[in-house]
Amino acid sequence: MGGPAWERCPANPTEGRSSVSTEQKETLDAILRQSAFPADMGVSELRRLLAEQASAQPLPAGVTVTPAALGGIPTAEITIDGIDPRHVVLYFHGGVYVLEDAFQVAGLAAQVGRRTRATVISVDYRLAPEHPYPAAVDDALAAYQALLQDGTDPAGIAFAGESAGGGLAVATLINARDHGLPLPAAALVMSPYADLTLAGASMDTKAAADPLLSRELLQPRVPDYTAGHDPAAGLISPVFADLSGLPPLIIQAGTHEVLLDDAVRLARQAATADVAVTLDITPGVPHVFQAFYPILDEAAAALDRAGQLLSAHLASADRVTA
Repeated sequence: MGGPAWERCPANPTEGRSSVSTEQKETLDAILRQSAFPADMGVSELRRLLAEQASAQPLPAGVTVTPAALGGIPTAEITIDGIDPRHVVLYFHGGVYVLEDAFQVAGLAAQVGRRTRATVISVDYRLAPEHPYPAAVDDALAAYQALLQDGTDPAGIAFAGESAGGGLAVATLINARDHGLPLPAAALVMSPYADLTLAGASMDTKAAADPLLSRELLQPRVPDYTAGHDPAAGLISPVFADLSGLPPLIIQAGTHEVLLDDAVRLARQAATADVAVTLDITPGVPHVFQAFYPILDEAAAALDRAGQLLSAHLASADRVTA
């Protein structure tokens, strides 16, 4: 009858198109391997190249991004034409805590907003090594506190994030709980970077399959962020944290990523703490595969599933607070 609920993966709605899907995955893998950055590249050069890549990708039609702020923390407010926003998604970008910004992830964040009929507020938290831990954690909590103080009902808020932003989303839930704040309705984390000790077995077992990340790429960035703090601390690596009392989690990952075990162990930790958790693993796809929704059927399908689950949690919270 299958394993525990957190182990069950939904059926792949693109199953009948396996040949097309396989071709898409192979094409994406080749593109990513061809454009991979060398492991010894410095932070400044990585930031420059990522900014160039982001500027070359136009926003989807009907998406507007406006600079804003929450509690003094810069944000990017993302709205979608034709969507009457009912809720707010507080979004945390990835980049191993040293790269990217709130605006560079607007395309992916907008896809979450579209599917949940929400305005998305992407948090431009401070980056290491200039601003190491706990700067990102402090900024994320300050933004959430400001959203609550502005009068937004926590039942109408969902968190979302990818990679380091997925880890930061969970850390912010823990931090908000420990500060006695009301928690949002749910959180979506895509390919969460949730163990900065890099202890997951998939760091090695998926090394050949992952076209994007590797231990060699991640390891130099860990001290940039931790700056002498224990990388196993719960607000740095949520796989080691007490997750009790958190709202429902939706955790998505692909089997072709070295961070696969971060997702699996985070789900196990949540289930052990009696948190409602959905672990959604898609075979044969890379880190944050959802970002490739224009060319990968599995990406759009995963976003659809996540949107349905997030919307259901938000709707349930609406009914409770009505």
